[in-house]
Amino acid sequence: MPPRPIPALRGAFTFLTRVPVPGAAPADWHAFRRSPWTFPAVGAVVGAVAGFAFLAPSPWTAAAAYLLAIYLLTGVTHADGLADLGDAIAAHDPDRRLAVLKDADLGVGGALALAVTLLATTLGVLALATGFAGGGVLVGGAAFRIVLAAEVGAKAGMATLACLGTPAHEGLGSAVVGEVGPRSLVPVAAVSVPVLLAAPPGALPSLAAALLAGPAVALLLLVRVRPWLGGASGDVLGAANELGRAVALHAGVMAWAIA
Repeated sequence: MPPRPIPALRGAFTFLTRVPVPGAAPADWHAFRRSPWTFPAVGAVVGAVAGFAFLAPSPWTAAAAYLLAIYLLTGVTHADGLADLGDAIAAHDPDRRLAVLKDADLGVGGALALAVTLLATTLGVLALATGFAGGGVLVGGAAFRIVLAAEVGAKAGMATLACLGTPAHEGLGSAVVGEVGPRSLVPVAAVSVPVLLAAPPGALPSLAAALLAGPAVALLLLVRVRPWLGGASGDVLGAANELGRAVALHAGVMAWAIA
């Protein structure tokens, strides 16, 4: 029997955000890990809240408010996963990569991965804010919708790893990755695609680019981490979220500029 939606969503919000969840129970975690469609559902909420940053009159304020909203809502767990993966990839000895992945100390590879990704995210948001904020575009405008699609896409990328990946080692990630199969991507797509509906004039290519960037990044990670780590871990899930968001923002901006 498929897990019930409400417990699955409670578990997803508990796992993916810092939002207090009333009535949360241990069974919610088990419902969530068998319901990857909840990833983009949570992404829609996070992206919608962060998108309100574009109401700010200054593009710099909008970018700062966006970053503040994202990390207040989601915490730094995913960023920590990106840092751990960066350290593991930087390890010269392939046999030590799993050990480095589990090491809590931040190395040069992790610091570089974090810095570059945060810079890319900030520049992507600034590009959106400069192009759309302060010009009379409100919540229903293109910048808001691109941010929303980017966050849904980043979370859909995490779901892609959960459905197609195999666990790299025992841990938090192994409880999510490989728990379901490729067929579970169908409801993931069903939850994700509505962000393309009722697109502002000329914005549909941008929304599609932002939405698809997250799963594309996840698939690339999946191909690369198999020879590096033997599979996907919780750190890889976190890295897919952070990298997917950064790439999605730029994909949306570039698609808008080209269109």
